Amino acid sequence: MARGFAVIPAPAEAPGTDEVIGIDRGVKITAALSDGRKLNCPQLTVKERAQVRKHPRRAARAPKGSEQKTAEYAKVARLKAREAGRRKDWCEKTSTMLARTYGLVRFEKLNIKNMTRSARGTAGQPGRQVKQKAGLNRAILAQGWGLLRQRTEYKAPGRVEDVPAPYTSLRCSACGWIDKNSRKSQAEFVCSFCGFTCNADTNAATNVAAGQGGIPRPRRSAGAGGMTTATSRSSIREPQPTRVGIPLF
Repeated sequence: MARGFAVIPAPAEAPGTDEVIGIDRGVKITAALSDGRKLNCPQLTVKERAQVRKHPRRAARAPKGSEQKTAEYAKVARLKAREAGRRKDWCEKTSTMLARTYGLVRFEKLNIKNMTRSARGTAGQPGRQVKQKAGLNRAILAQGWGLLRQRTEYKAPGRVEDVPAPYTSLRCSACGWIDKNSRKSQAEFVCSFCGFTCNADTNAATNVAAGQGGIPRPRRSAGAGGMTTATSRSSIREPQPTRVGIPLF
């Protein structure tokens, strides 16, 4: 029987542009781009998800070691393989598009391994909301965050960077003001300082594109008796490179 060999594509040729794109990764929207586009990794359909739940139940009722039990588990495995194939295909196509279109691709830096760690805990110290955390872990892994970045880095060597994730979703991409109250909802961002309004994921991706990430240092102000105290981190303003010469403190 003849065996096929996978052909590894060569890295994409860099485009003749220095355009930078920022990518904010999420569960609702797999990849929000700083140019306003929103890309979603294909998931199982509603009907397919129902089948994933149905077949294990049937397998559990089937006699131990029976052909029916084996067949039901095989059906689930085929559905999971179909989902993985769609995810891989999407990551390949999306990473190729990013490598061929943009001179520099910046990703929000995420520790996916820690984010998807089980909350089950131990017998002595059981975890909390284990079922909810397991569902979130499955949703994260289904997005293909790690594979998308890995394939983009392979196709655009030297043109992929990671930007620290903290505060990218709370920082205003127009003025640099950081306030947790500016993030009105999953989709809405309204700066509490300058009034700038934007889709929350696009705003975060814009900050990633500008390299504006990480935890800012709290400013310190003189308190009673000359002692210095740190200002609240809920509202912090940082200078933006796009507004050179305008003091923001």
